Amino acid sequence: MAFEHIKFDVSDEIATITLNRPEARNALSGPMRDGLREALKLVREQAGAEIKAMILTGAGGAFCAGGDIKGMGSDDRTSWSTRRGLRSDHDIIYDLANIELPVISLVDGPAAGAGCNVALAADFVFATPKGMFMQAFGRIGAVPDWGGFYILPRLVGLQRAKELIYTARKVWAEEAKEIGLIMDVVSQDTAMEEVREFAGRFRHASTAAIGMSKNILNQSHNLDHRTLLELEADAQGMALVSPYHKAAVQRFKDKEPSTYDWEKLSG
Repeated sequence: MAFEHIKFDVSDEIATITLNRPEARNALSGPMRDGLREALKLVREQAGAEIKAMILTGAGGAFCAGGDIKGMGSDDRTSWSTRRGLRSDHDIIYDLANIELPVISLVDGPAAGAGCNVALAADFVFATPKGMFMQAFGRIGAVPDWGGFYILPRLVGLQRAKELIYTARKVWAEEAKEIGLIMDVVSQDTAMEEVREFAGRFRHASTAAIGMSKNILNQSHNLDHRTLLELEADAQGMALVSPYHKAAVQRFKDKEPSTYDWEKLSG
């Protein structure tokens, strides 16, 4: 399938989506949005079968510069048309944040505005030393979009989220790790190899169990204790009758090593 402004690849059960508009620092064009929708649909349909994990990155030394500012400020823009467009975009960011397998983003260069929130929607965020995160909206008199109000305070807490949004300042990779914005900093020279090795370990896991855990964890800040216990019981009821679980129990009984021992695995 041909895509415009993204690259989509599946190898070794890992899907990779690359934002590919380097001449514009991978700003979110209409074709890029359409490509993301379609690629995420393909990943969702193949999750647990052909695909066990997904990597999201950007081409040409940038992750994503966010919205295309050159197209903003036109006289024909209305509040209603802006709202309608963003609600369409929300389908993409919601799908990205909730697709039921591990999603890893790799940020090399700027991830600004909406592009920052696209990166942070992943389960695990890695950055090279050149990775830079910025809630740039304040610089143009805008408010965060593409899920920023939801994602950011859950990662760094309310006070730090306010600081990052109000100041619209740049946060480089090492500080991003210190404040909990990202998982880790990877080598500039071997970044993709390191991230693929991390993603590849999930090939040995139960994608169904991870998917159900992700679904519940993503709701955990919004639900009461009793509701979470009910979701836990429902998910465990499905997990404990799965072929993966039955095979794992049999290996334990036969005193065979687990096929999913994180510290002993490689991608």
